[in-house]
Amino acid sequence: MTDSVPTLLDAIFDIQSGTIPAGEVLARASARAAALEPWLKAFAHLPESHPSASKEQGLLAGIPVGVKDIIATHDMPTTNGSPIYAGHRPAEDAGIVRQLRELGGIVFGKTVTTEFAWRHPGPTVNPWNKLYSPGGSSSGSAAAVAAGIVPLALGSQTLGSIIRPATYNGVVGFKASFGAVLRDGVHPFAGSLDHIGFFARKVEDVAAAWAIFAERLVAPLASRAAWDSYFQKARAPRLAVIRTGNWDLADVEQQRNFEAALVALQKAGGELVDMELPVDTKEIIDATMQMARYEGAANYSGLVEQYPALCSLALKELVIDGRAVSEGAYRATLALQERLRRDLAAWIAPCDAIVTIPATGEAPFGLDYTGDAVFCMPWTFMGVPAATIPSGWSANGLPLGLQIVAPFGRDKMALQIAAWAEEALNAPKRRIE
Repeated sequence: MTDSVPTLLDAIFDIQSGTIPAGEVLARASARAAALEPWLKAFAHLPESHPSASKEQGLLAGIPVGVKDIIATHDMPTTNGSPIYAGHRPAEDAGIVRQLRELGGIVFGKTVTTEFAWRHPGPTVNPWNKLYSPGGSSSGSAAAVAAGIVPLALGSQTLGSIIRPATYNGVVGFKASFGAVLRDGVHPFAGSLDHIGFFARKVEDVAAAWAIFAERLVAPLASRAAWDSYFQKARAPRLAVIRTGNWDLADVEQQRNFEAALVALQKAGGELVDMELPVDTKEIIDATMQMARYEGAANYSGLVEQYPALCSLALKELVIDGRAVSEGAYRATLALQERLRRDLAAWIAPCDAIVTIPATGEAPFGLDYTGDAVFCMPWTFMGVPAATIPSGWSANGLPLGLQIVAPFGRDKMALQIAAWAEEALNAPKRRIE
């Protein structure tokens, strides 16, 4: 079988240096997809042909990228995971797709999403075991990166839709601070919670995506020396260990993996401080769900009324539940969100960031349920940067992960600490054949 594509940074620098021809990464991506996609089903749409990589100019010339199917592409269908939008082609690209194309990047295909990035799953399977879920809602983006088809994929998160599938698929996922990455042209679910983020195989790769799409910097990627100067791993950070009030929901295997990871971080020089959030976790989770339901119902009531036969039960229940949330209760969630986002840095001081778990354990068995986002929701609600890195394997041979969270706006620091933790854990790697 064709080898996996190179990691994002390797691909950028190898193409720049002429070590590999401009079309090599795209050719390998196409061959890999041809071999795996019949059973993986990571893509909602793959074009019959792509622009010639040798004709593209810019930092990302020749780099194939998976784009979640709620992110508008003018030349490919954007179906939002719903039959309502079957064959729909937007008039314009989403902002982040424009950025990608302006730098020569290639939209390799549209990755599978759950219906409107909510709970009704698509056909994607977990690449490590076809009987298990890849998570959601960014199912296809996580699976395509894990399978080595693309070096980078774009996703979104309203509750846990980047961090959780990245964990289940054994890749790195990064949810940037709220509003840091362009959202125009991304189909909305809940405007106060929707985030855009990235999937890749190494922390440095999602850091490169952050530099390109959020900071809009290309100079740091002009050479490896420039990159090493721009992005340096953190040194012995002080980390707040927060298990949250939902710790009992994590399975024993995930809990043990977390404790082993903490030992590895301490051995690498990290200082760990056990802490709790000053607000009850249940209050945060309840507020997150009220906000998601209220805003989701506002966005989808019309579609459910107009196309009831084409909407899932999960979407219909969302609208019913959202209509039951009062205006006063919704305003209270906005006030809590603002307070938590503003005060997180002071609450965890003098720590630099938080270390916690990203999911309750391994991916769920079966394809009907994409997993519980309870360990992602507090950080999504606050709108703060969060990264997940692989931390080991379950007894069933499925990935487990570790989550790093930082205060609002400290995205680069979150990534630097995640890169340090990635090196400290040195989690064993496996290959998908």
